[in-house]
Amino acid sequence: MIPRYSRPEMTAIWSPESKFRIWFEIEAHACDAMAELGVIPREAAKAVWERGAYEIARIDEIERETKHDVIAFLTNLAEHVGPEARFVHQGMTSSDVLDTCLAVQLMRASDLLAQDITQLLAALKRRAYEHRETLCIGRSHGIHAEPTTFGLKMAQAYAEMARGLKRLESARAEIATCAISGAVGTFANIDPWVEAHVAAAMGLKIEPISTQVIPRDRHAQFFATLGVIASSVERIATEIRHLQRTEVLEAEEYFSEGQKGSSAMPHKRNPVLTENLTGLARMVRAYALPAMENVALWHERDISHSSVERMIAPDATVTLDFALVRLTGVIDRLLVYPENMRKNLDRLGGLIHSQRVLLALTQAGVSREDAYAIVQRHAMKVWREGGSFLDALAADSQVTQALPGPQLAALFDLAYHTRHVDAIFKRVFEE
Repeated sequence: MIPRYSRPEMTAIWSPESKFRIWFEIEAHACDAMAELGVIPREAAKAVWERGAYEIARIDEIERETKHDVIAFLTNLAEHVGPEARFVHQGMTSSDVLDTCLAVQLMRASDLLAQDITQLLAALKRRAYEHRETLCIGRSHGIHAEPTTFGLKMAQAYAEMARGLKRLESARAEIATCAISGAVGTFANIDPWVEAHVAAAMGLKIEPISTQVIPRDRHAQFFATLGVIASSVERIATEIRHLQRTEVLEAEEYFSEGQKGSSAMPHKRNPVLTENLTGLARMVRAYALPAMENVALWHERDISHSSVERMIAPDATVTLDFALVRLTGVIDRLLVYPENMRKNLDRLGGLIHSQRVLLALTQAGVSREDAYAIVQRHAMKVWREGGSFLDALAADSQVTQALPGPQLAALFDLAYHTRHVDAIFKRVFEE
């Protein structure tokens, strides 16, 4: 995590204060459960809640000697609880605390990310309806294809991010499990009911079967899901970057008063936010691979996953949180230029209607092979030399014999391409 790409709401989840508070709650709830079972005195469980405290600096000091973070925490906790602290952590292992804590943190991070996506969806929906009928050229391979609308571009992004939200909800459910099962997951020294009690108290489900750790396939799915969502962020950002190119200029990032685009060229208005989003998406995707490599641990556990997760868990969630909020701002303030869209629609002299002409000729009785050859011959001439595609077709007797003048001209009506927009919007936003 670096401050430049971090928001305080998400970074707080990964702070030492938050982590140790979760550790304390896990231990205290476990004590409550063990007291209910008669394993430890009720007074001991009460003492943990009443006198339990810890200091980050003191924990760090103890860890420098013990080389073990959970032991350092428990030692500092005992300094406050007193003699009753001997009942804390009974039958538990460090991973019971670490893995359950990580589940809580990832669950909370998921909730923030879900809020981010919900706000992004609202922005995309607003812009989609705003430009539902705003005609622009659709491109395949970067080349002019046929007309679409800018609203459909926004609706497509909405549908994609809505799928991302569903995937995130599934990943959250997958990751939100609690393991309080002891040294190798057999509950040899702790009753399974303790795990169930802690899980309920922390808003988690029980892990059906753990070893010394929660299975890492859960984490792999979680970080892979973040990578997919980041890829969607990049796709939307890349679309905006292309539309902002000088020779296109159909849409543009908001350029604020006093903003500078270049240290050398005062005229520059660069798509810096969406370029930044492209880079951030690369980082979030990169965290998915080590999460998958963490799945294959030795026997009941090793700690090769530990150092990885200490990095990727905060970094992936913090970075995606920042990216989603930034993209929402880009969409909210995106400058859209319908006039330039219309200019680009007209740029090829009507060639974008070639499919309609092709289909009309076949409907009029011309073979598809002959119709394609006729249309392409005129299209290539207009492509090379410019001029009007309609005029070129109208001068060809093969065409006019099948398609009389008014019928041919009607094939160049742009409104034809928007007649199903409402149906698409109903699918995306209502169904």
